[in-house]
Amino acid sequence: MSAAPGVAGLQGWSNDDHEAALAAYAASISILPGHWPRPDGRPARAFFQEAFDIDVSAEGLLTGYYEPELQGSDRPQGRFRFPLYSLPPDLDPGRPWHDRAAIEVGDLLAGQELVWLDSALEAFLAQVQGSVRVRLSDGSVRRFGYAGKNGQPYSSIGKELIRRGALAESDASVAAIRAWAAANPADLPDLLRVNRSFVFFRPLDLDPALGPIGTAGCPVTPLRSLAVDPDHIPLGAPVWVEWQGAARLMIAQDTGGAIRGAGRGDIFFGTGGAAGDAAGALKCTGRLTLLVPRAGRA
Repeated sequence: MSAAPGVAGLQGWSNDDHEAALAAYAASISILPGHWPRPDGRPARAFFQEAFDIDVSAEGLLTGYYEPELQGSDRPQGRFRFPLYSLPPDLDPGRPWHDRAAIEVGDLLAGQELVWLDSALEAFLAQVQGSVRVRLSDGSVRRFGYAGKNGQPYSSIGKELIRRGALAESDASVAAIRAWAAANPADLPDLLRVNRSFVFFRPLDLDPALGPIGTAGCPVTPLRSLAVDPDHIPLGAPVWVEWQGAARLMIAQDTGGAIRGAGRGDIFFGTGGAAGDAAGALKCTGRLTLLVPRAGRA
């Protein structure tokens, strides 16, 4: 059977690892309606070419995210004074809850602590990433994933530092924010409260080799899982992603508070420091091309 119009002609298509993309697609296929193609034993490239067609293509901002791995403690002690929290019992997902400033000033999450970290900024950044691995003093590792949020609007602290003139727009990286925080510790709480959004966590029991759980309900895969705006791209759908001369087939398996618009994407880079460096360095214009079931597919 001939390839679906346009799919095999996507720039860089023939150089991609379609088997890796198919494995990611299969992990979240259960959330897609029944008319979406199911893996059927065909070679991965043939499956995508014969069962899918190109739908919308949009240009927008492309960034990266990752799963931090941090030092922590299962109780408050010494430098470990900054908790991650579970969902509060009175949270109503349909209504906004208290914002970050009210939570911190009123100590509204007392008793909901899950683990303590040694940095207010790293606890904040773990909320932005939505997942974290915490290594305790006995060498054990505990994993936490996204459980919900307070329903308040998200604001970027990098953009706030640019607005204040503390950072140049060309240097608004996570490394630059960390350097600013180290030089201005007394001003950090005020900066973090600019972001009224607050994220809650839940413990995860996962194979260490697997990524954290995305919005699609499956572990996300480095450089194959993409956070998207589900108002434009269905969760579980394949998306051809192009940026800075690179291109690969990814699967829409996650969302994010700052991910809005048809061309906006956030690539999962993996776990740990190297993944964090790579994710933090990515901020560029990219193109997302949605693949959809081909009419009359075989």
